[in-house]
Amino acid sequence: METLKRFAGLVWMALGPLSIAFLIRTAAAEIAKKPVVDTMIQWGVFVVIFVPIAIGLVIFGWYAWKGEYDER
Repeated sequence: METLKRFAGLVWMALGPLSIAFLIRTAAAEIAKKPVVDTMIQWGVFVVIFVPIAIGLVIFGWYAWKGEYDER
């Protein structure tokens, strides 16, 4: 089970930056499609709220990779 937790840690660490990149790319495309203030504010809020969540995924994955969640 510890091996599975460590592998999942790698997955979480990869998902954090990938999800941020996908979100920013999607936000840029949506803002370019409809460049009004409402759209910019909406996507700005999405990015500002989701970036700390994605950073938390990376931190969680790091701890899982290092074995902090192993049974003792």
